[in-house]
Amino acid sequence: MPHPKAKALSSLFRSAVKARSKPSSSPADDATLKHFVSSLDTSSSEFPKISPKTSISSGTGSETTSHPEDSTKQLSQTLSSILCGGSPDSQLTNDEKPLEKVLDVPWFPTLSHNNISLRRKEVSRERKQKWVFKNTQGGRLDRLVKTCAQKLGTEATIQVFGKLGRETGVKEYKALLGICIEKARTSDDEEASLEQIYKAFQLFEEMKEQGFHIEEETYGPFFMYLIDMGMIEEFHFFHGVITDENSRSLSRLGYYEMLLWVRVNNEEKIQELCNGIAADDGADKPNLTENYVLALCESGRKEELLKVLEIIDITKVSSVDYVASIFKSLGRLSLASFMEKFVSAFKACDYGAEEISDFIFYYASNMPNLAVEDVILKFKDLHAQLVVTPSSTSYNKLVTYCCDSFKVHAALDIVDQMCEAGLTLSIEMFHSILRASEESFEFNLVHRIYSVICHQSLEPNCETFRIMINLHVKMKDFDGAYDLLKDMKKINLTPTAGIYNAIMGGYFREKNIYGGLMVLKQMGDADVKPDSQTFCYLLNNCECEEDIIKYYEKLKCAGVQVTKHVFMALINAYASCGQFEKAKQVVLDKGVPIKSLNEIKSVLVSALALHGQISDAFDIYEEIKNSGFNLEPKAIILLIEYHQSEGDLTRLLQLLEELNDPDYRVEGSCRILLYCVRYNHLSSAIDLLKQLKDTFHDNELAMEAILDEVFSLIAEIEPVNLKIGLDLLTAIKEELGLRPSRKSLDFLLAACVNGKDLDNSRLIWREYQTAGFTHNVLSFLRMYQACLACGDHKSAANILHKIPKDDPHVCCVIKACQTTYAKSSVKGKKKKEGDASNDLKI
Repeated sequence: MPHPKAKALSSLFRSAVKARSKPSSSPADDATLKHFVSSLDTSSSEFPKISPKTSISSGTGSETTSHPEDSTKQLSQTLSSILCGGSPDSQLTNDEKPLEKVLDVPWFPTLSHNNISLRRKEVSRERKQKWVFKNTQGGRLDRLVKTCAQKLGTEATIQVFGKLGRETGVKEYKALLGICIEKARTSDDEEASLEQIYKAFQLFEEMKEQGFHIEEETYGPFFMYLIDMGMIEEFHFFHGVITDENSRSLSRLGYYEMLLWVRVNNEEKIQELCNGIAADDGADKPNLTENYVLALCESGRKEELLKVLEIIDITKVSSVDYVASIFKSLGRLSLASFMEKFVSAFKACDYGAEEISDFIFYYASNMPNLAVEDVILKFKDLHAQLVVTPSSTSYNKLVTYCCDSFKVHAALDIVDQMCEAGLTLSIEMFHSILRASEESFEFNLVHRIYSVICHQSLEPNCETFRIMINLHVKMKDFDGAYDLLKDMKKINLTPTAGIYNAIMGGYFREKNIYGGLMVLKQMGDADVKPDSQTFCYLLNNCECEEDIIKYYEKLKCAGVQVTKHVFMALINAYASCGQFEKAKQVVLDKGVPIKSLNEIKSVLVSALALHGQISDAFDIYEEIKNSGFNLEPKAIILLIEYHQSEGDLTRLLQLLEELNDPDYRVEGSCRILLYCVRYNHLSSAIDLLKQLKDTFHDNELAMEAILDEVFSLIAEIEPVNLKIGLDLLTAIKEELGLRPSRKSLDFLLAACVNGKDLDNSRLIWREYQTAGFTHNVLSFLRMYQACLACGDHKSAANILHKIPKDDPHVCCVIKACQTTYAKSSVKGKKKKEGDASNDLKI
């Protein structure tokens, strides 16, 4: 079904486009159109006014035309201010006009709206000659465009890049379209979403006017938004816009059209497209067919997919990636007959054996409800059944599949089989296995992995050694780590700073300061320059202010970039040394990256909270909030953890509301839950438990662990507060519908012992049976303690007879109980012969 707001958006969009398409609009239509584009041309704070007729003021009160290089310089300064988080006008003097005036310089001074169509080819040629863009700059440019678009708006951003001498290219348009899509998706306002769609339409039009081809990487994400929203009319409108500009996209657009009809459950249209495949004999039929197949594969439409698969010639599918998608779908839908048919077709036309083996892997790895071991077995069986030899690439994919599931032993077994088959092994494959070993905490497998690498005469690189050394360090095997360093030198590899950092970090984690500093000396001896991470380790482990100053000076002398992590390390270092004012001064340093300032301030809050400066930590927190930013989740957790004075529940709950990440929210809830138990806030504790239950749904083990922690605290609290424990027990059963665990009851019984409360001890004793637990040795010992503590020696003697005494540790506990409770019960009294306490002897 279409998205709930799609219908309203469709109506609004039709009105806007209709008004735009008329040669001369009526006042009513013109008003409609202006309503939708007001954010582009009115006084919106997000989109400054940009009038094409206004010139730049010279500052004398009259308007004149400025030199392009002057405006570019001025705009550069303004843009710098904007992107650093300041006001657009913050760097302009009183005589200078604001940003909207600067942007009024024509983007192409000789290119008017009247002759755009005449110059399209010329503009396109100019761009091909002038626009040289290195791939390494792509990420930074995307971030720049997005930041600028968020600050200024899409139209202003296009003009900004023109004034800076960098004409807007496909990458910029793509980034701007991404901003439009993101805002449209996240907006709850229908008109705001429509404005973003309309802006996207304008961007497509701009691209056409500037001579760019609109390819799938540009229009694809936008079409997916329209499909997700179920916006049928808009889809077809933009479908026409794309095909008018790029007729080559027609077959590819069939993929998106099929996805649209599946999304809105239009069975008639789906059947129409499928039937059209059988009837159409056009030249473009194969390409259109394969795109329909891909859409059906991704949608899981088994019935329609079966019909199309009967028609398609798999050997003529244009892309290996498309074939891979088809085989993945065959696996998900368990269509073994088609898989065998297609493999046979590939073999008959002498298709590459390596690719066929890959296709079999895609099928096996996507079959439902198969464990990793079963996928491996299926992979082998299918190759044998279809008489296909497994290739190195398919084995590599299988190894990666195992590593993704942390089945490192299975991955290594596959490597052994590859060795036996004489297949080529890659060092990159071993990187995957090493990383999986680290993430699954199977550090010791590094020995087996390194043995295979050496035996197969592979050439490990610096990254290989870095991971292996890190694994040795995590096992605290520093000798093994240094042995690997020696092996590096034997094969003429120069250790990097990252490799030494791995060893240094290991020593510092063990609080071995001497070992960490020894690594620094070894780096100097090996002529390896320390990097920012090296100095972060050194700063974080400084024991005095003098050391902080010394290492920071060394960092600057070495020409190492002062990254955000260095500033964070400085904050932690000063806080650890008790220099809290100097820790606060770090965030005022001129070198602090503006984009990282909030993150660095969050570290300051964490450091202050960690060292007991709660009041100062909350002052910084309020400063962050007043600036319109949010505290980092880790800092919020530390504030909750260390802000544990009685009477601050409201503030803690406010902090909890700021945790949007589910994992951090659970952690914060658990910490506040313990606070509520400690300070007897029963209703809030129950509310938090209900929220946690909703979060975990049917995960009883998770809830059990949380409740065990709660009752563990109740057993530790002094003075004993049994009431909240018993009230929570009742609420858990009646309001949450949960059964207390054995461990929770053990903790409650221990609390009864500490409180010398025999009546409630007997109540908890009965709860074991109510919960379906039989009494074990530990519960007998707890009840024995309770009886002794309360002076009920007769009941204690009865319990004692039921406790198995074949375990020496149990006997030691019994004697300790007698020493603690039995003797104290008769202290000050004359012991009589035949006293019941004599029955307590083992």
